[in-house]
Amino acid sequence: MDIDFIRLPRDISLMPDVQHLTRPDGEALAFRHVEGSGPTLVWIGGFRSDMEGTKALALDAAARERGWDYVRYDHFAHGQSSGDWRKATIGRWREDAIALIDSLEGPVVPVGSSMGGWVALLLALARPERMAGLVLVNPAPDFTERLMWPGLADHQRQAILRDGETLITEEGLGEYVLTRTMFEEARDWLLLDAPVPIAAPVHILQGRADDVVPWSHAATLVERLTGGDVRLDLIEGGDHRLSAPADLDRLVEAVERMRRSAAG
Repeated sequence: MDIDFIRLPRDISLMPDVQHLTRPDGEALAFRHVEGSGPTLVWIGGFRSDMEGTKALALDAAARERGWDYVRYDHFAHGQSSGDWRKATIGRWREDAIALIDSLEGPVVPVGSSMGGWVALLLALARPERMAGLVLVNPAPDFTERLMWPGLADHQRQAILRDGETLITEEGLGEYVLTRTMFEEARDWLLLDAPVPIAAPVHILQGRADDVVPWSHAATLVERLTGGDVRLDLIEGGDHRLSAPADLDRLVEAVERMRRSAAG
């Protein structure tokens, strides 16, 4: 869902070392932490993306320049984290995000991209007292049900129902398996059929030209969000990556604005 290309930071010598959070089943979440002040910004990447993507690194550079406290990590079975891809589910990614937040101190600002936006919303519902705000980039709550399943070819859907999985080859995402387990388990975490009560402020950056998560999907999310201020920026010509220089500047400023708001 979220295709990010690697961009090396300007001073790789300042790159924080990879750390690991060991989960109860022995799997390990890989993360990097830039220590700073204020609420901890937590980058939550997209489907088959990782913490070395363009937006994650742009926020890393901003964190070092501006003194932010910032954590970026790889989901279970993504990047440098361990895990069997066939066992990956929305619920697992949610549990891991909660565990990571629980390992940190103080308020947090999740910054969720595409699928990471869904995980960030689930995280905010699970730990509302920790939320200083959310910044979402082309968020894709319920994407398995509303976007991915309808977008599959009929023979792919039939293979998932018959065999439990199908092989997908997709430009930018490589070759991977989609499992019936992932689709079925995701139904436990669907959000858009009911109000989504999040008291923390939410700022959404959505590309109008996104052909993966259409802007109408973000509009539906805005309609469901209750309890706090919601801002939706529709970016003319913006695609799913939103990784052009102007898009990255917009993301950094949205995060900075959320930090200032949290500080009062």
